[in-house]
Amino acid sequence: MTTPTPPLRLLLVGATGAVGREVLTAALADPRFHQVVAPTRRPLPAHPKLLNPVLDFATLPADAPWWQVDAVICTLGTTIKTAGSQAAFAAIDRDLPIAVGRLARAGGASRYALNSSLGASLRGNFYLRTKAQAEDGIRALGYPVYTVVRPSLIDAEREASRPGERIGLAVARALHPLIPRRYRAVPATRIAQALLAGVLRGQPGEDIVESEQLQA
Repeated sequence: MTTPTPPLRLLLVGATGAVGREVLTAALADPRFHQVVAPTRRPLPAHPKLLNPVLDFATLPADAPWWQVDAVICTLGTTIKTAGSQAAFAAIDRDLPIAVGRLARAGGASRYALNSSLGASLRGNFYLRTKAQAEDGIRALGYPVYTVVRPSLIDAEREASRPGERIGLAVARALHPLIPRRYRAVPATRIAQALLAGVLRGQPGEDIVESEQLQA
């Protein structure tokens, strides 16, 4: 199967998060994307290239025409504390990325880039195991071009309050030169660039971008 070449119609899920905002800004300014479909719970500022379905992610509209895209970038992510339970966390970080991938694949998408996590593994703790399950679930959908980005702590200002993460970022910034590259905080802009490069690359197959590859 041949994959479409730019300009592409991009589906971005997670557009209001720290990384998603960076992806959205960059994609809207990039002529290699002729439209960005970004479903959100609250309306986004209007843009000529933006299609912004407003919906409740608990029920995805399977028959919506905007699933007909060329590429998908998923930056969904929460914490167990914010989600309220392990089950709710898994629904957002595992089940939703897979469900989105399935519907977009049926709509013709051939490229998928997922923002995952450093250390994602089926042998890891619940968080890392859930991330690995998301990776595997999307892999099983058979996207010809599939990219997984596994950053360490994300260096970004967030709209939602995450006190523990703020403390971790402060420590990470102070000790940056002493921390091994693999574990250094990664700017959200760099993660966004890797995700965009993942759906724009011409070579088919799977590519896993580890955290140390995201360092300057």
